[in-house]
Amino acid sequence: MPDIEDLITPDACCSYYSIEHSFIQSLNEYGLLTIISVEEKQFIPNAELQQLEKFIRLHYELGINLEGIDAIGHLLLKMKDMQDEIVQLKDKLQIWYQQE
Repeated sequence: MPDIEDLITPDACCSYYSIEHSFIQSLNEYGLLTIISVEEKQFIPNAELQQLEKFIRLHYELGINLEGIDAIGHLLLKMKDMQDEIVQLKDKLQIWYQQE
């Protein structure tokens, strides 16, 4: 569990980004944003703020609905996994070439 200093309330996010609280709740319901409870209060880990900002831009600036954001989020996650796999394979290839 993150330290309390590494958490922000959904209300603070809504105020800072001028977004609706229901948007944050919907992102959480879709599994795109983590909301944790500490002493019966809800918080968002600061580590998720960059992802939240992406979703805010997709929804509020580009008009993409939550279903579209969900699809994009999963595609971006798959793309990141594939990029990580490519790096691992390149590392293995480099080791293999060095052995010859």
